[in-house]
Amino acid sequence: MRRRDFLLTTVPLALAATGARAIGPRSQVGVGRLKHGGAWDSRPEALRRLLWEAGKRTSISVARDAAVVSLDEDTPEGRELFWQPLVFLSGEGELPPFSARQRARLERHLRYGGMLVIDAPSAADPFTAGAKRELAAVLPGTTLRALDGEHVIFKSFYLLDGAVGRTRDDAHLYAVDVAGRAAVVLSTNDLLGALERDRFGTWRFDCEPDGDAQRELAFRLAVNLLMYATCLDYKEDQVHIPFIMKKKRR
Repeated sequence: MRRRDFLLTTVPLALAATGARAIGPRSQVGVGRLKHGGAWDSRPEALRRLLWEAGKRTSISVARDAAVVSLDEDTPEGRELFWQPLVFLSGEGELPPFSARQRARLERHLRYGGMLVIDAPSAADPFTAGAKRELAAVLPGTTLRALDGEHVIFKSFYLLDGAVGRTRDDAHLYAVDVAGRAAVVLSTNDLLGALERDRFGTWRFDCEPDGDAQRELAFRLAVNLLMYATCLDYKEDQVHIPFIMKKKRR
């Protein structure tokens, strides 16, 4: 299902408000932080910073902060899930199993056009294995595939050569496709760790091995993920053509 269908199905008020910013926050692009039974809030400021950077760097109108969402029904956080076309699942350590109903809600979100970014601190962290376990239960029969540098995600706004984060141990992102799009993306470089600041504006984590230059690439990758998730009727050969041509001339 295309992202236009996602909005038509799950957020009709937001679609109706397109181009009318004065209507309120539902006309703005936002992201969700998925609350779960593990250490879901270990990078609490990262997505706020991503939205601020996206608002500064692109032409999209963004929310001021990420929304906390959950896979539970009949709760404010559960209802918020279907307002967010892009949701981040992050953590460290063990990821407790989702219930059958929670898995069904996540599957519905993905099949309706939503996108899930799984951000793991490393490939070896137990969180990575737990996230893969849940992914196999939510979308049985699918497999994660490595995305090379030619994938749309690496050129949806910035032209990038590969994946980075707080670390750069793996130059790949990994994805599961649903209806021809990358509905789930896995990063094992602690992307949100590179974006995380404390309340005083200090970066919480060093980016290794390349410091601030690597942090900038992490922000660019995060912006690309946001643009990929929220563009309607995405066309690889048409997105941001003036920007890309300008970058190629430099």
